[in-house]
Amino acid sequence: MNTTTSTQSQAGLLTPVVALSLFAIASGYLMSLIPLMLSQYGMEAKYASWLASAFYAGLLVGAGLIEPFVARLGHKNAFVLFLGLLAVTIIILPAAPVEWVWMTVRFIAGIAVAGVFVVVESWLLIGDAESRPKRLGLYMGALYGGSSLGQLGIGFIGIDGLLPYYMIIGLIMMAIACLLFGKGAQPQVKHHNVLNLKQILKLNKASIMGCVVSGLLLGAVYGLMPLELKHRNINITQIGSLMALVVLGGMAVQPLVSYLSKHLGKTLLMALFCVLGVFAIGLTTLSDSTAVLATALVLLGMAAFALYPIAISLGCDTLDESYIVSATQVMLFSYSIGSVCGPVLANTLMNTAEGLMSYLFAILLATAIYMLLASLRQHRPMVAGE
Repeated sequence: MNTTTSTQSQAGLLTPVVALSLFAIASGYLMSLIPLMLSQYGMEAKYASWLASAFYAGLLVGAGLIEPFVARLGHKNAFVLFLGLLAVTIIILPAAPVEWVWMTVRFIAGIAVAGVFVVVESWLLIGDAESRPKRLGLYMGALYGGSSLGQLGIGFIGIDGLLPYYMIIGLIMMAIACLLFGKGAQPQVKHHNVLNLKQILKLNKASIMGCVVSGLLLGAVYGLMPLELKHRNINITQIGSLMALVVLGGMAVQPLVSYLSKHLGKTLLMALFCVLGVFAIGLTTLSDSTAVLATALVLLGMAAFALYPIAISLGCDTLDESYIVSATQVMLFSYSIGSVCGPVLANTLMNTAEGLMSYLFAILLATAIYMLLASLRQHRPMVAGE
C-alpha cells in the first residue's frame, strides 16, 4: 500500500495554516458550547459525555478512511470537502435537537475533523527534515491558539439562540474561502512504506501508552470540563476564559517540550509532565479561589497537551523515515481510542465530590508511575521496520 508525500515551499504553508486557524477557532467554540447548551434543548447533562465520545468515535473511524479522498482530490480540495461536511453537521444541530440525531451528526463531525487533521498534518510535515520541527510548531500554534480563542466565544458571544451557530459556520466558510482563493502549491507525490501488524507491535510501548493517555485526558477535558466548571458555580463568561487557559497552557508548553526533549529521555519527560498534572489537580483541592483554579488549569493544560507530541516523537525515534507517516497514523489511532473512552469513563465520577478532577488525578498518577518505571528500563528498543 502506498500513500503520498511531497516537497513544497515555505510560502505555500500560509494557506493551510490560516485555514486551520479559522477552523480551530470555530472548533474550540463549538466544543465548549455543546455541553453547555443541552438544557436549552431539553437534553440531560449526562448526554455531554456521550456526545463527546460519539465525536471521538468518528475521529477514530475517520483516521482510517481519509487517505483515498486525499489521493483522489488532492490536499486542498479534500480540506474543503471535510470543512464543508463539518459545516453541514453544525447546521443540523439546532434544526433537529434530538439526542440520537445529535450523536449521529457528532460522529460524522468526528470523521470530518479527522479528515482535516490528516490533510493538514500531511500538508505541513512534508519537505526536508530540518524544517519539520518549525512546521510542526506552526501546526501546534495554529491549532492550540485558534482553539484557545474559540473558547472565549462562550463569554463574548454566549450560548443562547442561533448566533453561536452563525458565528461558527461563518468561520468555517472563511476557512473554505481561504483555501479556494489562497495561493500555495499542493504536495507532489512520493512513495513511502506502511507498517504491518508485526512492525506495529514493535513500536515503543511507552509512546503508544502516551498517545492513549493523551486521548483519555483531552477527550474528558474538552467534553466535560465546561460542565465541571459549571458545577463549581463558575459563570458562563468565566467558563470560556478558564477553558481558554487550559488550551493556552498547552500552547505555551510546546517550546519547552521541544527543548527538554533534547536533554531528557522522552519517557521520563512524559512522567514528569504527568506529575505536573497531578500537582495541578492537587491545587484545586486547596482553595476555592478562581485565581488558584485558573493557575491549576494552565498547569493541567501544559501536562495534558505535552504528552501527545512527546509520544509521537518517541515512537518515531528509531524508525526509518519511510515508516514515519504510517507510525503517526498508528499514534493518532491510539489517541482516538483514548478520546472515545475518556468522556464515558470520566462521566462515572462526575457526581462525586471532586467530579472530573478525581478522574484526571487517577489517570495522571497511574501514568506517571508507569512512565517512571518504563524510563528505568535500559533495554534497547526494538525497531519497527527491521
